[in-house]
Amino acid sequence: MTAVRWTEMAPTLGPRDIPMEVVVARLSILDRFRPVGAPGPAGPSGVPAVDDQGPAMELTPVFAALAADVKAGELLVEEARRQAEHDVAAARTQAAAMVSQARLDASAARAEAAAQVQREAQERDSRAMDQAALEANALEESGLARIPAVVAKVIDTLLSPRKAGR
Repeated sequence: MTAVRWTEMAPTLGPRDIPMEVVVARLSILDRFRPVGAPGPAGPSGVPAVDDQGPAMELTPVFAALAADVKAGELLVEEARRQAEHDVAAARTQAAAMVSQARLDASAARAEAAAQVQREAQERDSRAMDQAALEANALEESGLARIPAVVAKVIDTLLSPRKAGR
């Protein structure tokens, strides 16, 4: 006799319409274990009942039902792998562009810093030259202002021995 699932028969048949052989057939995976105190010859409890087809046959429909999900999962993993490779390639390209731009910016920054140092040195030199010119002008003015007094003193000094010796 072929096994018929209870769920296939339940919606159309009443409890009295189901043949006894079908009722005795296992209803779930756990029904293959003999319950304690079951009728029949004595045996240890929890020992698997005789099963000609084995657990592999019980799991075949489960794995068949999951096959589409497993395939979909494999496709998702493959798509994620391709996307990750694409993202890594894009990130590498972007990083190379950033490094190249940074090198260009570094050269420009160095040139700007050198120009800034040059400007500051020129401003410092200009201030020093202006200060030196002011000091030179002040010395020249003070020197010119002292010339008449110095000339008078020199003349007095030169003439003074003659005055004493006369």
